[in-house]
Amino acid sequence: MNTRKIGGLIIGLAILAVLGFTIYKILTDKEVGFNEIITFSILFAMFFSTITWGGEKEKDGILQKEELGKKITEQSSKISYLILVVLILIAVYVDHLISDTYNIFLLGILGVAMVLLPLVEFLVSRKYQ
Repeated sequence: MNTRKIGGLIIGLAILAVLGFTIYKILTDKEVGFNEIITFSILFAMFFSTITWGGEKEKDGILQKEELGKKITEQSSKISYLILVVLILIAVYVDHLISDTYNIFLLGILGVAMVLLPLVEFLVSRKYQ
């Protein structure tokens, strides 16, 4: 078993432990808070990163430093950005339906999210000019 599979298995078990603890807190009417959500998110990010990228020593997959790895990162970044903007837009709409008013912080985040990709592309393009 290679390092990638072992890492994925260990992180997967950690995800199950955090998920079990969170379900326990829900069932016992305790508040699920910031720590559970952030821990769960970080572990999921680590899990997908571990199973996606190969290691240089073992030559067991695509490396992030290779051209294909860079292309995958670039394409997935743009797709993730667009999904995030749509999710924020949905959150603004649902919040408006619930409270009959617009949450200024959600609108601010939506505005920043909509401008962020073009701004970063502009700044990166200036580096090459």
